[in-house]
Amino acid sequence: MTSERLLRIAVPNKGALAEPAAAMLRAAGYRQRTDAKDLTLIDADHTVEFYYLRPRDIAVYIGRGHLDLGITGRDMLLDSEADATEIMQLGFGGSRFRFAARGGAVMSVADLQGKRIATSYPGLLQTYLADQGIDAELVKLDGAVESAIRLGVADVVADVVDTGTTLRRAGLELFGDAICTSEAVLIQRNGGGDLPPQAEALRTRLNSVLVAQNYLMLDYNVEQANLEMTIGLAPGVEGPTVSNLAKQGWCAVRVLVPRKGVHLLMDELYEAGARGILLTELAACRL
Repeated sequence: MTSERLLRIAVPNKGALAEPAAAMLRAAGYRQRTDAKDLTLIDADHTVEFYYLRPRDIAVYIGRGHLDLGITGRDMLLDSEADATEIMQLGFGGSRFRFAARGGAVMSVADLQGKRIATSYPGLLQTYLADQGIDAELVKLDGAVESAIRLGVADVVADVVDTGTTLRRAGLELFGDAICTSEAVLIQRNGGGDLPPQAEALRTRLNSVLVAQNYLMLDYNVEQANLEMTIGLAPGVEGPTVSNLAKQGWCAVRVLVPRKGVHLLMDELYEAGARGILLTELAACRL
């Protein structure tokens, strides 16, 4: 290990964000723990130390300067009210923070005035209500808020929603717009602090993984006469690579294309004369 200071990174130790975060870091070339009981891990090759913490606590550690960077949910960052800020979206762990009331109740956000609202995110919710000019009683619960109305603890609940199935099973209906749209994010202390150079390398590597998740490499053969048409359909990020085939009058084309809609693109390329069309997954890609 070099004498260079270790970059200290907080990673979720459990919950919905834990495995995707570890998988993304592995894809970026970093070591990750193999035993869920390990609380820390040093990747000496990259001068990085990982700390495995409760997702809700990560923003607090970052905000107080005990750690350099962290991966957590945007909702948990906002709820913590920590002195930390989001610096990069990581593309997984998507969810929405929504209000829900007893099924059949017709409610709007304005109807929350004076109501009891059960939530596990009081900081996030209080900020939202203050912005809306609504005075309500917050009932802080540590999870399972969907039972609060049936048990008489609250009139309304505010909770993180993925599909909404859990709330519907509890006889609740969503109402109002999303209070917050969340996903996993990389965070740092406000102002950045004195970060070692490995921090920028981490961001570059994570971004290369994100690019790889959103793009595919597409190869095809096409006659010279149809080349311009196929390039028009798939121009790529910085233009395609075109080379001559041994077959007279034919070219081989390689181009980076967005993952979304790629099969429709393959149909269009085939209609335009492309043949031998291949798609390749990317592990990482730096643009």
